[in-house]
Amino acid sequence: MTEHLAVSSIRSCAITESVIANAMDVAAISDAPIPLRLAKDATRERAETADSGRTNLLELDRAGLEHFFADTLGEQRYRAHQVMKWIHHRHVTDFDQMTDLGKSLREKLAQHAQVRVPQVQLEKPSSDGTHKWLLGMDGGNAIETVFIPDKGRGTLCVSSQVGCGLACTFCSTGTQGFNRNLSTAEIIGQVWVAATHLGNVPHRQRKLTNVVMMGMGEPLLNFDNVVRAMSVMRDDLGYGLANKRVTLSTAGMVPMIDRLGAESDVSLAVSLHAPNDELRSELVPLNRKYPIAELMAACQRYVSRKPRSSITFEYTLMKGVNDQPQHARQLARLMRQFDNAVQMKDAGKVNLIPFNPFPGTGYERSPEADIRAFQKSLLDAQVLTMVRRTRGDDIDAACGQLKGQVVDRTRRQAEFRKRLAAQGVDDAAA
Repeated sequence: MTEHLAVSSIRSCAITESVIANAMDVAAISDAPIPLRLAKDATRERAETADSGRTNLLELDRAGLEHFFADTLGEQRYRAHQVMKWIHHRHVTDFDQMTDLGKSLREKLAQHAQVRVPQVQLEKPSSDGTHKWLLGMDGGNAIETVFIPDKGRGTLCVSSQVGCGLACTFCSTGTQGFNRNLSTAEIIGQVWVAATHLGNVPHRQRKLTNVVMMGMGEPLLNFDNVVRAMSVMRDDLGYGLANKRVTLSTAGMVPMIDRLGAESDVSLAVSLHAPNDELRSELVPLNRKYPIAELMAACQRYVSRKPRSSITFEYTLMKGVNDQPQHARQLARLMRQFDNAVQMKDAGKVNLIPFNPFPGTGYERSPEADIRAFQKSLLDAQVLTMVRRTRGDDIDAACGQLKGQVVDRTRRQAEFRKRLAAQGVDDAAA
């Protein structure tokens, strides 16, 4: 059987041995245990006990909704399509307002189903147009979602977990520790909240053009729920986004990259951040389990399954850490090797990200001159390279700054707060 690391759907919450094995592996390399009961218990409790056991329709993609209408309600499957459009196109959650459904169907829906969206606890607009939402979850947890407008496009950055178990040393989310995976409803619910706020109407008045799974958490450690949510994002009855406009970013869960290539069709981004194993293992502890050679091989397999596709390699530049000329040369060599392996020019693109500071971090942003010199070195080596413009840093919504509110099940948040106290940094600021 294929290695499996995922929170199961509403109907199947069984945790497999491979989930346990992989979770233990990740816990070991991160020095912070990921509680194994989260996959089995937390999702089941939310799915089965919330609001008298009624099914939250946001948990279901088109196929799941069709089965629910046929098997639970005894209705034609096309009715599922009508309801899906009411929810995702018109942002309606009250069945009584779904006026093209008969009274008897609306009554059955009220008895067996609900549309429960995340509750907005806080909204923060940035001076540059970026917009951040703090969305309340259960048990005192909260996650963050960010909308980034730009000329001709609007990108939503979506979270996949409450916190993150991977402990990348330069990421604010990692300092918060980890609580649990998000359900499908909580993932697609972030899109619903943003689309409703923006007045987004798929195919007619599109404000939301791209979704990136780059918020809190490692998406491939919540595989099933993330893939199901991305299916709704790309469905014409959902948000109607083209496959290439939905991007999943991973720190390098190699077996799950292979599974993603087999089961979904989205753009892939890889959080690389260093061109050699010694440095990357310091910055991204997951590299100790899946070193660069294994990661790049998985990326080659991903591209080979999807002709004419490319992978974006994200590289956060930190002063004196990974921004030196030798690092640029090593990165250029890595990208050339990747292009040669898949026999395609620009199969690997580099996205340089200026480091965004947060309270208590030991890293600094590279000077602008060093960033441009690093980019020039890559461009001169014929590597397609962009520099990501920092957006939303005045509201702590820039890349690497998201943290939400995490009821930590690991030791990491407590340890980080101890370090803050030792440095004399106000804990509230972090």
